[in-house]
Amino acid sequence: MQTFPFRHLNPAGPAYRRGWVDEAVAAIEADQCRTADTHLIRLIVPALSGIDIYLKDESTHPTGSLKHRLARSLFLYALCNGHIREGTPVVEASSGSTAVSEAYFAQMIGVPFYAVMPRTTSAEKIAAIEHYGGNCHLIDDGRALYAEAGALAARLGGHYMDQFTFAERATDWRGNNNIAESVFTQLQGEPRPLPDWIVMGAGTGGTSATIGRYLRYRQYPTRLCVADVEHSAFFDCFRTQDRSHVCDRPSLIEGVGRPRCEPSFVPGVVDRMMKIPDAASIAAMNVLSRRLRRAVGGSTGTNFLAVCRLASEMRKTNQAGSLVTLICDSGERYRQTYYEPAWLKARGLDPAPFEAALSSFLDTAQPLALEFEDVTNPQNLRNPAVL
Repeated sequence: MQTFPFRHLNPAGPAYRRGWVDEAVAAIEADQCRTADTHLIRLIVPALSGIDIYLKDESTHPTGSLKHRLARSLFLYALCNGHIREGTPVVEASSGSTAVSEAYFAQMIGVPFYAVMPRTTSAEKIAAIEHYGGNCHLIDDGRALYAEAGALAARLGGHYMDQFTFAERATDWRGNNNIAESVFTQLQGEPRPLPDWIVMGAGTGGTSATIGRYLRYRQYPTRLCVADVEHSAFFDCFRTQDRSHVCDRPSLIEGVGRPRCEPSFVPGVVDRMMKIPDAASIAAMNVLSRRLRRAVGGSTGTNFLAVCRLASEMRKTNQAGSLVTLICDSGERYRQTYYEPAWLKARGLDPAPFEAALSSFLDTAQPLALEFEDVTNPQNLRNPAVL
Protein backbone atom coordinates (compact mmCIF):
# COMPACT_ATOMS: atom_id res chain seq x y z
CA MET A 1 0.00 0.00 0.00
CA GLN A 2 1.29 3.47 -0.91
CA THR A 3 0.58 6.59 1.10
CA PHE A 4 -1.08 9.27 -1.02
CA PRO A 5 1.31 12.19 -1.73
CA PHE A 6 -0.56 15.13 -0.17
CA ARG A 7 0.23 18.69 -1.25
CA HIS A 8 1.41 21.20 1.36
CA LEU A 9 -1.21 23.93 1.41
CA ASN A 10 -1.49 27.06 3.51
CA PRO A 11 -2.84 25.93 6.91
CA ALA A 12 -4.23 29.39 7.62
CA GLY A 13 -6.75 29.51 4.79
CA PRO A 14 -9.94 27.55 3.97
CA ALA A 15 -8.27 25.98 0.91
CA TYR A 16 -6.05 24.07 3.31
CA ARG A 17 -8.98 22.29 4.93
CA ARG A 18 -10.98 21.64 1.77
CA GLY A 19 -7.93 20.78 -0.31
CA TRP A 20 -6.81 18.15 2.17
CA VAL A 21 -10.27 16.57 2.28
CA ASP A 22 -10.39 16.48 -1.53
CA GLU A 23 -7.08 14.65 -1.63
CA ALA A 24 -8.10 12.24 1.12
CA VAL A 25 -11.32 11.32 -0.72
CA ALA A 26 -9.35 10.91 -3.97
CA ALA A 27 -6.88 8.60 -2.22
CA ILE A 28 -9.65 6.35 -0.91
CA GLU A 29 -11.43 6.31 -4.26
CA ALA A 30 -8.16 5.40 -5.99
CA ASP A 31 -7.78 2.46 -3.60
CA GLN A 32 -11.18 1.19 -4.69
CA CYS A 33 -10.18 1.42 -8.35
CA ARG A 34 -6.95 -0.50 -7.71
CA THR A 35 -8.65 -3.30 -5.82
CA ALA A 36 -11.49 -3.68 -8.38
CA ASP A 37 -14.18 -6.15 -7.25
CA THR A 38 -14.25 -9.39 -5.29
CA HIS A 39 -14.91 -12.74 -6.97
CA LEU A 40 -18.29 -14.44 -7.04
CA ILE A 41 -17.58 -18.16 -6.74
CA ARG A 42 -20.04 -20.85 -7.78
CA LEU A 43 -19.92 -23.79 -5.39
CA ILE A 44 -20.32 -27.03 -7.31
CA VAL A 45 -22.64 -29.43 -5.44
CA PRO A 46 -23.69 -32.23 -7.86
CA ALA A 47 -26.38 -33.56 -5.53
CA LEU A 48 -28.17 -30.21 -5.63
CA SER A 49 -28.76 -30.10 -9.37
CA GLY A 50 -30.97 -27.11 -10.19
CA ILE A 51 -29.93 -25.16 -7.10
CA ASP A 52 -26.95 -22.88 -7.68
CA ILE A 53 -24.95 -21.64 -4.68
CA TYR A 54 -22.72 -18.58 -5.02
CA LEU A 55 -20.16 -17.21 -2.56
CA LYS A 56 -18.93 -13.63 -2.88
CA ASP A 57 -15.35 -13.76 -1.65
CA GLU A 58 -14.80 -10.71 0.55
CA SER A 59 -11.55 -12.16 1.94
CA THR A 60 -9.69 -10.82 -1.12
CA HIS A 61 -9.91 -7.17 -0.03
CA PRO A 62 -6.54 -5.59 0.90
CA THR A 63 -7.33 -5.96 4.62
CA GLY A 64 -8.81 -9.42 4.17
CA SER A 65 -12.48 -9.10 5.07
CA LEU A 66 -15.93 -7.72 4.31
CA LYS A 67 -15.19 -4.91 6.79
CA HIS A 68 -12.91 -3.29 4.22
CA ARG A 69 -16.04 -2.07 2.39
CA LEU A 70 -17.51 -0.73 5.62
CA ALA A 71 -14.33 1.07 6.64
CA ARG A 72 -14.04 2.71 3.21
CA SER A 73 -17.65 3.91 3.38
CA LEU A 74 -17.27 5.19 6.94
CA PHE A 75 -14.16 7.20 6.05
CA LEU A 76 -15.79 8.72 2.97
CA TYR A 77 -18.91 9.54 4.99
CA ALA A 78 -16.89 11.21 7.75
CA LEU A 79 -14.68 13.13 5.31
CA CYS A 80 -17.59 14.39 3.22
CA ASN A 81 -19.52 15.42 6.33
CA GLY A 82 -16.60 17.44 7.67
CA HIS A 83 -15.91 15.16 10.65
CA ILE A 84 -12.34 14.28 9.63
CA ARG A 85 -9.82 16.96 8.66
CA GLU A 86 -6.06 16.95 8.45
CA GLY A 87 -4.62 15.52 11.66
CA THR A 88 -8.00 14.52 13.14
CA PRO A 89 -7.59 11.46 15.38
CA VAL A 90 -10.08 8.73 14.44
CA VAL A 91 -11.45 6.45 17.16
CA GLU A 92 -13.44 3.21 16.80
CA ALA A 93 -14.95 0.69 19.22
CA SER A 94 -13.65 -2.53 17.68
CA SER A 95 -11.14 -5.28 18.33
CA GLY A 96 -11.68 -7.09 15.06
CA SER A 97 -11.71 -6.73 11.32
CA THR A 98 -13.31 -3.26 11.28
CA ALA A 99 -10.44 -1.85 13.33
CA VAL A 100 -7.88 -3.45 11.01
CA SER A 101 -9.56 -1.95 7.93
CA GLU A 102 -10.03 1.48 9.52
CA ALA A 103 -6.36 1.53 10.56
CA TYR A 104 -5.49 0.86 6.90
CA PHE A 105 -7.48 3.84 5.63
CA ALA A 106 -6.32 6.11 8.46
CA GLN A 107 -2.71 5.34 7.54
CA MET A 108 -3.51 5.96 3.87
CA ILE A 109 -4.71 9.53 4.49
CA GLY A 110 -2.26 10.25 7.31
CA VAL A 111 -4.47 10.58 10.40
CA PRO A 112 -3.98 8.87 13.79
CA PHE A 113 -6.20 5.87 14.54
CA TYR A 114 -7.23 4.44 17.93
CA ALA A 115 -9.12 1.17 18.42
CA VAL A 116 -10.85 0.82 21.79
CA MET A 117 -11.01 -2.84 22.79
CA PRO A 118 -11.17 -5.17 25.81
CA ARG A 119 -7.88 -5.92 27.53
CA THR A 120 -8.50 -9.61 26.79
CA THR A 121 -8.13 -9.03 23.03
CA SER A 122 -5.66 -11.47 21.48
CA ALA A 123 -2.13 -10.44 20.62
CA GLU A 124 -2.77 -11.42 16.98
CA LYS A 125 -5.58 -8.88 16.65
CA ILE A 126 -3.54 -6.14 18.29
CA ALA A 127 -0.63 -6.88 15.96
CA ALA A 128 -2.89 -6.69 12.88
CA ILE A 129 -4.14 -3.21 13.89
CA GLU A 130 -0.66 -1.99 14.77
CA HIS A 131 0.63 -3.27 11.43
CA TYR A 132 -1.26 -0.40 9.77
CA GLY A 133 -0.10 2.16 12.33
CA GLY A 134 -3.14 1.91 14.59
CA ASN A 135 -3.07 2.42 18.36
CA CYS A 136 -4.84 -0.08 20.63
CA HIS A 137 -6.58 1.46 23.65
CA LEU A 138 -7.29 -1.41 26.07
CA ILE A 139 -10.03 -1.29 28.72
CA ASP A 140 -10.97 -3.72 31.50
CA ASP A 141 -14.75 -3.71 31.08
CA GLY A 142 -15.95 -4.59 27.58
CA ARG A 143 -19.40 -3.25 28.43
CA ALA A 144 -17.91 0.26 28.49
CA LEU A 145 -16.61 -0.02 24.92
CA TYR A 146 -18.98 2.48 23.31
CA ALA A 147 -18.76 5.04 26.09
CA GLU A 148 -14.97 4.90 26.30
CA ALA A 149 -14.60 5.26 22.53
CA GLY A 150 -16.69 8.41 22.61
CA ALA A 151 -14.82 9.73 25.65
CA LEU A 152 -11.41 9.03 24.10
CA ALA A 153 -12.39 10.87 20.91
CA ALA A 154 -13.46 13.85 23.03
CA ARG A 155 -10.18 13.84 24.99
CA LEU A 156 -8.16 13.69 21.77
CA GLY A 157 -10.25 16.28 19.98
CA GLY A 158 -10.96 13.58 17.40
CA HIS A 159 -13.84 11.82 15.68
CA TYR A 160 -15.58 8.71 17.01
CA MET A 161 -16.37 6.73 13.84
CA ASP A 162 -19.12 4.67 15.58
CA GLN A 163 -19.54 1.87 13.05
CA PHE A 164 -22.60 0.51 14.84
CA THR A 165 -24.58 3.71 14.32
CA PHE A 166 -23.32 4.89 10.95
CA ALA A 167 -22.85 1.65 9.00
CA GLU A 168 -26.38 1.71 7.53
CA ARG A 169 -26.20 5.33 6.40
CA ALA A 170 -22.58 5.51 5.19
CA THR A 171 -23.19 3.19 2.22
CA ASP A 172 -25.19 4.31 -0.80
CA TRP A 173 -27.79 1.54 -0.85
CA ARG A 174 -29.19 2.60 -4.24
CA GLY A 175 -26.02 1.56 -6.06
CA ASN A 176 -22.64 3.22 -6.63
CA ASN A 177 -20.95 -0.19 -6.72
CA ASN A 178 -22.20 -1.29 -3.31
CA ILE A 179 -22.04 -4.99 -2.53
CA ALA A 180 -25.64 -5.66 -3.63
CA GLU A 181 -25.19 -4.01 -7.02
CA SER A 182 -21.94 -5.91 -7.45
CA VAL A 183 -23.62 -9.27 -6.80
CA PHE A 184 -26.39 -8.70 -9.34
CA THR A 185 -23.94 -7.42 -11.95
CA GLN A 186 -21.82 -10.55 -11.55
CA LEU A 187 -24.86 -12.81 -11.82
CA GLN A 188 -26.03 -11.40 -15.15
CA GLY A 189 -24.56 -14.21 -17.23
CA GLU A 190 -25.66 -17.04 -14.92
CA PRO A 191 -28.53 -19.48 -15.58
CA ARG A 192 -30.58 -18.03 -12.70
CA PRO A 193 -29.45 -14.42 -12.38
CA LEU A 194 -32.10 -13.38 -9.83
CA PRO A 195 -31.36 -15.36 -6.67
CA ASP A 196 -34.19 -16.65 -4.52
CA TRP A 197 -32.32 -15.66 -1.36
CA ILE A 198 -29.31 -13.66 -0.29
CA VAL A 199 -27.97 -14.73 3.11
CA MET A 200 -26.09 -12.29 5.34
CA GLY A 201 -24.83 -12.28 8.89
CA ALA A 202 -25.22 -9.21 11.09
CA GLY A 203 -22.39 -7.44 12.88
CA THR A 204 -23.29 -3.79 12.67
CA GLY A 205 -26.35 -4.59 10.55
CA GLY A 206 -25.15 -2.20 7.87
CA THR A 207 -24.60 -4.71 5.06
CA SER A 208 -27.97 -6.41 5.56
CA ALA A 209 -29.61 -2.96 5.53
CA THR A 210 -27.84 -2.07 2.27
CA ILE A 211 -28.85 -5.34 0.59
CA GLY A 212 -32.44 -5.26 1.84
CA ARG A 213 -32.95 -1.67 0.71
CA TYR A 214 -31.34 -2.34 -2.66
CA LEU A 215 -33.66 -5.32 -3.30
CA ARG A 216 -36.68 -3.12 -2.72
CA TYR A 217 -35.31 -0.19 -4.68
CA ARG A 218 -34.66 -2.42 -7.72
CA GLN A 219 -37.96 -4.28 -7.19
CA TYR A 220 -36.24 -7.66 -7.26
CA PRO A 221 -38.11 -10.79 -6.06
CA THR A 222 -35.00 -11.88 -4.12
CA ARG A 223 -35.51 -12.24 -0.37
CA LEU A 224 -33.02 -11.47 2.39
CA CYS A 225 -32.26 -13.98 5.15
CA VAL A 226 -30.09 -12.84 8.06
CA ALA A 227 -28.22 -15.59 9.88
CA ASP A 228 -27.65 -14.64 13.52
CA VAL A 229 -25.45 -16.42 16.04
CA GLU A 230 -26.09 -18.08 19.36
CA HIS A 231 -25.16 -15.16 21.63
CA SER A 232 -26.65 -12.08 20.00
CA ALA A 233 -29.57 -9.70 20.44
CA PHE A 234 -30.46 -9.34 16.75
CA PHE A 235 -32.66 -12.44 16.42
CA ASP A 236 -34.87 -11.58 19.40
CA CYS A 237 -35.09 -8.00 18.20
CA PHE A 238 -36.41 -9.26 14.86
CA ARG A 239 -38.70 -11.89 16.37
CA THR A 240 -40.42 -9.50 18.77
CA GLN A 241 -39.89 -6.20 16.90
CA ASP A 242 -38.51 -4.87 20.19
CA ARG A 243 -35.13 -3.15 19.94
CA SER A 244 -34.54 -3.21 23.69
CA HIS A 245 -33.38 -6.85 23.73
CA VAL A 246 -29.86 -7.45 25.04
CA CYS A 247 -27.60 -10.50 25.31
CA ASP A 248 -25.33 -10.85 28.34
CA ARG A 249 -22.78 -13.16 26.70
CA PRO A 250 -20.45 -12.03 23.90
CA SER A 251 -20.58 -13.84 20.59
CA LEU A 252 -17.93 -16.51 20.01
CA ILE A 253 -18.27 -16.04 16.24
CA GLU A 254 -16.19 -12.99 15.41
CA GLY A 255 -17.60 -10.25 13.21
CA VAL A 256 -21.26 -11.15 13.79
CA GLY A 257 -23.66 -11.01 16.71
CA ARG A 258 -23.93 -8.13 19.17
CA PRO A 259 -25.00 -7.74 22.82
CA ARG A 260 -27.56 -5.11 21.80
CA CYS A 261 -29.69 -4.42 18.73
CA GLU A 262 -27.36 -1.97 17.02
CA PRO A 263 -28.76 1.24 15.48
CA SER A 264 -27.67 0.15 11.99
CA PHE A 265 -29.73 -3.06 12.09
CA VAL A 266 -32.94 -2.49 10.09
CA PRO A 267 -35.41 -5.34 10.79
CA GLY A 268 -37.98 -4.03 8.32
CA VAL A 269 -35.88 -4.97 5.27
CA VAL A 270 -35.19 -8.52 6.50
CA ASP A 271 -37.50 -11.29 5.27
CA ARG A 272 -36.32 -14.09 7.51
CA MET A 273 -33.86 -14.76 10.31
CA MET A 274 -32.21 -17.93 11.57
CA LYS A 275 -30.33 -18.35 14.83
CA ILE A 276 -27.37 -20.67 14.26
CA PRO A 277 -25.71 -22.49 17.21
CA ASP A 278 -21.98 -21.75 17.54
CA ALA A 279 -21.00 -25.40 17.10
CA ALA A 280 -23.07 -25.52 13.90
CA SER A 281 -21.36 -22.38 12.55
CA ILE A 282 -17.96 -23.97 13.11
CA ALA A 283 -19.13 -27.26 11.59
CA ALA A 284 -20.33 -25.46 8.46
CA MET A 285 -17.03 -23.55 8.35
CA ASN A 286 -15.16 -26.87 8.32
CA VAL A 287 -17.39 -28.46 5.68
CA LEU A 288 -17.18 -25.46 3.35
CA SER A 289 -13.41 -25.14 3.84
CA ARG A 290 -12.93 -28.74 2.70
CA ARG A 291 -15.10 -28.20 -0.39
CA LEU A 292 -13.29 -24.98 -1.31
CA ARG A 293 -9.88 -26.47 -0.42
CA ARG A 294 -9.05 -23.38 1.63
CA ALA A 295 -9.95 -22.15 5.08
CA VAL A 296 -12.79 -19.72 5.75
CA GLY A 297 -13.82 -18.01 8.99
CA GLY A 298 -16.56 -18.78 11.49
CA SER A 299 -19.03 -16.13 10.29
CA THR A 300 -18.83 -17.64 6.81
CA GLY A 301 -19.88 -20.93 8.41
CA THR A 302 -22.89 -19.19 9.96
CA ASN A 303 -23.91 -17.91 6.52
CA PHE A 304 -23.31 -21.24 4.81
CA LEU A 305 -25.43 -23.25 7.22
CA ALA A 306 -28.37 -20.91 6.59
CA VAL A 307 -27.83 -21.32 2.83
CA CYS A 308 -27.93 -25.10 3.21
CA ARG A 309 -31.15 -24.87 5.23
CA LEU A 310 -32.74 -22.86 2.41
CA ALA A 311 -31.38 -25.24 -0.24
CA SER A 312 -32.85 -28.18 1.67
CA GLU A 313 -36.26 -26.51 1.67
CA MET A 314 -36.02 -25.79 -2.05
CA ARG A 315 -35.00 -29.38 -2.77
CA LYS A 316 -37.91 -30.72 -0.74
CA THR A 317 -40.39 -28.79 -2.91
CA ASN A 318 -38.50 -29.47 -6.19
CA GLN A 319 -37.80 -25.78 -6.58
CA ALA A 320 -34.93 -24.67 -8.83
CA GLY A 321 -33.13 -21.41 -8.14
CA SER A 322 -30.02 -19.76 -6.85
CA LEU A 323 -28.68 -18.69 -3.45
CA VAL A 324 -25.96 -16.15 -2.62
CA THR A 325 -23.92 -15.56 0.50
CA LEU A 326 -20.49 -14.23 1.48
CA ILE A 327 -17.07 -15.51 2.40
CA CYS A 328 -16.55 -12.89 5.09
CA ASP A 329 -12.86 -13.49 5.75
CA SER A 330 -10.11 -16.08 5.63
CA GLY A 331 -9.80 -18.90 8.12
CA GLU A 332 -6.09 -18.19 8.55
CA ARG A 333 -7.03 -15.67 11.25
CA TYR A 334 -8.61 -18.41 13.34
CA ARG A 335 -5.98 -21.16 13.42
CA GLN A 336 -5.60 -20.73 17.19
CA THR A 337 -9.37 -20.65 17.85
CA TYR A 338 -12.03 -22.25 15.62
CA TYR A 339 -9.54 -24.65 14.01
CA GLU A 340 -7.92 -25.61 17.32
CA PRO A 341 -9.54 -28.66 19.03
CA ALA A 342 -8.35 -27.64 22.50
CA TRP A 343 -9.96 -24.20 22.11
CA LEU A 344 -13.26 -25.80 21.09
CA LYS A 345 -13.17 -28.32 23.93
CA ALA A 346 -12.50 -25.60 26.51
CA ARG A 347 -15.71 -23.88 25.39
CA GLY A 348 -17.83 -27.01 25.21
CA LEU A 349 -18.25 -26.90 21.44
CA ASP A 350 -18.63 -30.13 19.48
CA PRO A 351 -19.11 -29.48 15.76
CA ALA A 352 -18.93 -33.19 14.78
CA PRO A 353 -22.70 -33.99 14.78
CA PHE A 354 -23.46 -30.88 12.75
CA GLU A 355 -20.66 -31.68 10.31
CA ALA A 356 -22.03 -35.18 9.74
CA ALA A 357 -25.55 -33.90 9.05
CA LEU A 358 -24.36 -31.13 6.74
CA SER A 359 -21.98 -33.37 4.79
CA SER A 360 -24.74 -35.94 4.34
CA PHE A 361 -27.08 -33.30 2.93
CA LEU A 362 -24.50 -31.97 0.46
CA ASP A 363 -23.58 -35.50 -0.66
CA THR A 364 -27.11 -36.90 -1.01
CA ALA A 365 -29.56 -33.93 -1.04
CA GLN A 366 -31.59 -35.71 1.61
CA PRO A 367 -33.36 -33.25 3.97
CA LEU A 368 -30.98 -31.43 6.29
CA ALA A 369 -31.56 -33.02 9.68
CA LEU A 370 -30.84 -29.93 11.80
CA GLU A 371 -33.27 -27.85 13.83
CA PHE A 372 -32.70 -24.34 15.13
CA GLU A 373 -34.68 -21.16 15.70
CA ASP A 374 -36.10 -19.64 12.55
CA VAL A 375 -38.65 -16.88 12.03
CA THR A 376 -40.17 -15.23 8.94
CA ASN A 377 -41.39 -11.64 8.76
CA PRO A 378 -45.02 -11.99 7.56
CA GLN A 379 -45.19 -8.30 6.65
CA ASN A 380 -42.61 -8.83 3.89
CA LEU A 381 -44.29 -11.78 2.15
CA ARG A 382 -45.59 -11.07 -1.35
CA ASN A 383 -47.73 -14.21 -1.07
CA PRO A 384 -48.67 -14.94 2.57
CA ALA A 385 -49.42 -18.55 1.65
CA VAL A 386 -45.78 -19.15 0.71
CA LEU A 387 -43.10 -19.13 3.41
